Amino acid sequence: MIFRLYGSAKVTHLGDADWEKLLPYFELLSGARKIFDLDVDLVQIRCGMAVPLFDYVDEREALNDWAIPKGESGLKQYWSDKNQQNLDGKPTNIVSESS
Repeated sequence: MIFRLYGSAKVTHLGDADWEKLLPYFELLSGARKIFDLDVDLVQIRCGMAVPLFDYVDEREALNDWAIPKGESGLKQYWSDKNQQNLDGKPTNIVSESS
């Protein structure tokens, strides 16, 4: 089955006032830097007849494997070097918001 969610979202960055309020709802990953709080106005479902079948195998550990050795300062440096703009060229404010 395919779900399409329509609505609006608020982005909470690491270091924002709401971060600590939202964090208990999630298992924190070492490289986590944003939480999206979604207000869903409409949900559409489709049968998914053409979607391939996939089996759940396990959780991905790639983020933890990459982020844990960097440590907090290494992550902030990486974000400063690589994540100052999103794919649309808009500022992410990730370092200033999470410092």
